[in-house]
Amino acid sequence: MTHKANRPTSPHLQVYRLPLTGLISITHRMTGVFISAGLLGVVYILHATANGQQAYAAMQALFAQWPVKVVYWGFLFTLCFHLCHGIRHLIWDSGKSFDKKDMNLFAGIEIACSLLLLSGIFVLTRVVIHHAS
Repeated sequence: MTHKANRPTSPHLQVYRLPLTGLISITHRMTGVFISAGLLGVVYILHATANGQQAYAAMQALFAQWPVKVVYWGFLFTLCFHLCHGIRHLIWDSGKSFDKKDMNLFAGIEIACSLLLLSGIFVLTRVVIHHAS
């Protein structure tokens, strides 16, 4: 005998709003995938570096294009974000910062630190490039 229970349905994604910590957790998993894919680019750079001037010049020409630069800086951001979230996990492993207020605070700090690290990398690369020219 089947009958339909008179229960409310699950909220749809349009209604349910993930908390910041949930978004950060999902983003951490996505950055892990992006880092894995981005490592193929690192292998390409190493391959081009090891295979002479022609291969290196072709790699430089590819990396000079703005869409590739966007992907490159996105890859660097994923590294920064993944590092900061990993540090957050180390803090959790110590048994600290599990109340909701701390979790939201650390999520904001994590995003800010990721952007600061990326900014530092940007400034450092500009100084190195300027100094080398």
